[in-house]
Amino acid sequence: MKIVVLDGFTLNPGDNPWSALQELGDVEVFDRTDAEDVLKRSEGAEVIVTNKVVLNAENIASLPELKCIAVSATGYDCVDISAAAERGIPVCNIPGYGTNAVAQFVMALLMELNHRIEIHDQSVKAGEWTSNQDWCYWKSPQIELTGQTMGIIGYGAIGSRVGELAHAFGMKIMASTRSQKPKPDMRHFEWASMEEVFEKADVITLHCPLTSENTEFINAKLLARMKSNAVLINTARGKLVNEADLAEALNTGVIRGAGLDVVSTEPVQPDNPLLKAKNCIVTPHIAWASLTARNNLMRMLVSNVKAYVDGRPSNVVNEKLLAK
Repeated sequence: MKIVVLDGFTLNPGDNPWSALQELGDVEVFDRTDAEDVLKRSEGAEVIVTNKVVLNAENIASLPELKCIAVSATGYDCVDISAAAERGIPVCNIPGYGTNAVAQFVMALLMELNHRIEIHDQSVKAGEWTSNQDWCYWKSPQIELTGQTMGIIGYGAIGSRVGELAHAFGMKIMASTRSQKPKPDMRHFEWASMEEVFEKADVITLHCPLTSENTEFINAKLLARMKSNAVLINTARGKLVNEADLAEALNTGVIRGAGLDVVSTEPVQPDNPLLKAKNCIVTPHIAWASLTARNNLMRMLVSNVKAYVDGRPSNVVNEKLLAK
């Protein structure tokens, strides 16, 4: 069986071997693949592994040997799942591999927004503490989390883990989700509509998948509902946010700040307005990237491919479409 990995570098830059996947077939790994090279590199593959490389309807129709698409991520918007289903091809994703890593990163962004640790470290090393008249100083307000409200949009595995961490800091939790589960066993938790979350929360963090219905749903109108001292955190998908509207909201003081690990086009483009927006932290899509999380991802990727080989594909995101 031929297995082609189209963009393997971020999963294994040298510290996360492909050896277990190689036990399942003839594996060809490309660090990166441009759109014009997808068909040539995928020729003859029974299984294609992709993280961000797009497999559109034309690609899928042009690969007669293709039998399974394994997405080496949780999000699968890079694959036309309907086109795959029409060919009877299961598309398998990897949920849950980075739950702890992403939740921890959310809190790291929030801590940086509330304490600005880096600028204080730079200030000390530039000699400002040495020459200061007082025994301490601060260059930004120091903001406690206890008693604040964390608003979580999407309360799946990552969203609920963020809720647990925020609750441990003494925060109240408001969550908005498409399918409510039993109420978590924590004080100061409530289910709420998205509008209520945006109106009442001090921190809003996004943990919902990107769909055609929610693209750029974070816009000027919704941002205007937020408290002026509130912050927005996005570790989900950049296209959930209208970036021009968010930049305007930050620059005009509609909200206090934003912490973003994702943007609409990645790598970020030099003209992205968020790069120059006030009080905006942008990191290069690394919330998922701890070695522990990447080890989990590799193990689960191999499990998905093995399940396909055994005739029982798992984590099939287009299962309902295949059944039609």
